[in-house]
Amino acid sequence: MDQGFFLLFATVSVITALTVVLARNPVHSALALMACFLQISAIFILLEAPFLAVIQIFVYVGAIMVLFLFVIMMIDVREAVLQRFLPGGNLPALVLLVLLGVEMSVLVFWSDRFSGSEPVPIGGGGDIRQLATTLFADYLLPFEAASVILLAALVGAIVLARKERE
Repeated sequence: MDQGFFLLFATVSVITALTVVLARNPVHSALALMACFLQISAIFILLEAPFLAVIQIFVYVGAIMVLFLFVIMMIDVREAVLQRFLPGGNLPALVLLVLLGVEMSVLVFWSDRFSGSEPVPIGGGGDIRQLATTLFADYLLPFEAASVILLAALVGAIVLARKERE
């Protein structure tokens, strides 16, 4: 069953990666990139690497996508929104949504949670707990300084992207 999930996640990640390249609208391209990152984090979960999956979501879906959205804000998105998703119209977007819905249905109904088996014990997470303690106790000031810098960058991008009123 793990091989089936892997093939499902890999297929959807390849399709969303192709959508990133083929999409005309930068907003749709960024959303497809986010879907691709989420599929890759699901593959990390299948590989029993939950820490890498969480880092994938935090770093790539969180931080990198914010940077891409800054760039999209700098572009005149009003014209780009009027363009179609792909040359074939809205059909690829509909196919992508249906594929993601089928994937979620497969994950829900084929998971072990509904089979009546015993619950899987969760590990201690000692390494993750030690990393979190180090990050939020010993390096709290640099962590908070980075968050303030990112907030200032967000405000600066909004100010730069705003149109002047005539």
